[in-house]
Amino acid sequence: MTDLQTPLLDKIQTLEDLRQLPESQLHQLADELRNETISAVSQTGGHLGAGLGVVELTVALHYVFNTPNDRLIWDVGHQSYPHKILTGRRNRITTLRKKDGLSGFTKRSESPFDPFGAGHSSTSISAGFGMAIARDLKNMRNHVISVIGDGAMSAGMAYEALNNAGASKSDMIVILNDNDMSIAQPVGALSAYLSELITSRPYHSLRVLVKEVASRFPTEIEQAAKKAKNLAREMTGAQSLFSKLGFFHIGPIDGHDLSHLLPIFKNLRDRDINGPVLVHVVTEKGKGHPFAGSNSEKYHAVPQFNIVTGEQKKPGGNLPSYTSVFADSLTDLAAKDKRIVAITAAMPSGTGLDKMANSFPEQVFDVGIAEQHAVTFAAGMAAEGMRPFCAIYSTFLQRGYDQVIHDVCLQNLPVRFAIDRAGLVGADGATHAGIYDVAYLCCLPNMTVMCPADEAELVHMTNTAAFFDDGPIALRYPRGSGTGVAIPEQAKRLKIGEARIINHGENLAILSIGTMLETCKEVITILAKNRGVNATLVDARFAKPLDTKMIDKLCTTHSSLLIVEEGAPGGFAAQVLQYIVNSGNLESQLRLRVATLPDKIIDHAERDIQLKSAGLDVLGILKLSENLISDQKNMVTIA
Repeated sequence: MTDLQTPLLDKIQTLEDLRQLPESQLHQLADELRNETISAVSQTGGHLGAGLGVVELTVALHYVFNTPNDRLIWDVGHQSYPHKILTGRRNRITTLRKKDGLSGFTKRSESPFDPFGAGHSSTSISAGFGMAIARDLKNMRNHVISVIGDGAMSAGMAYEALNNAGASKSDMIVILNDNDMSIAQPVGALSAYLSELITSRPYHSLRVLVKEVASRFPTEIEQAAKKAKNLAREMTGAQSLFSKLGFFHIGPIDGHDLSHLLPIFKNLRDRDINGPVLVHVVTEKGKGHPFAGSNSEKYHAVPQFNIVTGEQKKPGGNLPSYTSVFADSLTDLAAKDKRIVAITAAMPSGTGLDKMANSFPEQVFDVGIAEQHAVTFAAGMAAEGMRPFCAIYSTFLQRGYDQVIHDVCLQNLPVRFAIDRAGLVGADGATHAGIYDVAYLCCLPNMTVMCPADEAELVHMTNTAAFFDDGPIALRYPRGSGTGVAIPEQAKRLKIGEARIINHGENLAILSIGTMLETCKEVITILAKNRGVNATLVDARFAKPLDTKMIDKLCTTHSSLLIVEEGAPGGFAAQVLQYIVNSGNLESQLRLRVATLPDKIIDHAERDIQLKSAGLDVLGILKLSENLISDQKNMVTIA
């Protein structure tokens, strides 16, 4: 596939070129588009399986509907790579997830064919319904199509949107992309035939006529007609939850068969059917890739890989990830205490809980894409004396914030929040950056927040959280490999709110939290070597409660203090500054600086590039440190 042959795809410069192709050539085009997607992701890494599963669906939607005037909204955005290739971004597809390149998700600023940005799940129906209502208010006639996966349909937000849209009777189309089941060929063919029939104008008109005529017949005949109608509806899946919510339900149909998709989409484009429609399509995640289909979870999100063998490029070194260290620690604790349970919102492997589930399946609960439910579910378990760990990515915990406040903190329930992917996450970009959790958790009453500087500290903090029953407690840790420190054989229970001194010095003190400690160690080494400055370095450990005694000591024994965190403004540094001001420690002419992430959206790029641009690399922190040193002569620089 290194010498990729794509004669039809090469002709597609605009979607008008696509729409000029005869339908007989669309299958070949889909094959070429699938191969192009595989080739691109092999070079960039990214979400492979989802995109491969919707190739035919993508071709059919753009072929039939007049996008971008007709709004096509992809949920989450994992499946959008074929969409990007067809909509004028093919020449940039190998820049996916790289600095200044294409986003791994849909993005409004990137293309008019991305009418709504994505990254988190279950938003497409709400956004599409909003666009449909806006269209109606402006007396416009365009179509609105929202595509959502079966996994994303488990989130409550999706059903809130369905309920609202179904009650409104506004015209919109929802495509339910179901890649978790298969259809036997006869059933799929029959369903597709019936779906095509009932979406056609003649049938729709006839159905209305039959209903009216049947109502005028004697009761027995009317009941027989209703039975026939109900049978037809059941055969087409129309007697479903979606129908009850007010949607005209079509399917399931084979999402890889263009002969099924095209006529149904054409009928819906030209329909006289009023109100919302849901089309249930069944697809195969990873279709067309010899390695993805057999291991769909492994090939959901991939690094760069060999396009022939499927071998994935491994990150440098053999250091354990923070996720695996947490998972190992929690599994060991669960073996000794059956009150310890773990909850994940559809991310068992991403959070490492699949390991614990393999050993203690009765102590691990996957609630699906339902972070709000996950938090309150954990709160209910905590109320009954269990010791729940709610393991959620930082960016996804935002979705359960009301529950964290109302159901956990206000009741002071001992829910343990294991917050994975804390900090910048590189190629996944702004939608997945875990940079707000310290700010939004530290302002909550009863909450304790721990930030390990390395994998050994993570072991201690996991153990500390397990036996902390006085209220909610969070431990946040980053994506990727640890620092290489030895994993302790015996985990400690840390004293809540106690920092640790890494290096004793004078004049300049650096107060670091989380994994920025390693960068700060490099900074003080350079200062000592090149400037003769022996700086104090402190690992805060706790963002809340603060070690106020340590802060007082730093303020009274040093002339300068630098606070360093990999988080948004308003987080740890803000907490420290507020304490320093209120405690009167500024009255001694203490010089202060903070190093945090900037107050702006940080786009996708390699994580080291993101940190550099934010001034949180060695050079950036070194410059801030030198600005705080009274003697400004002979300042060291790094090439």
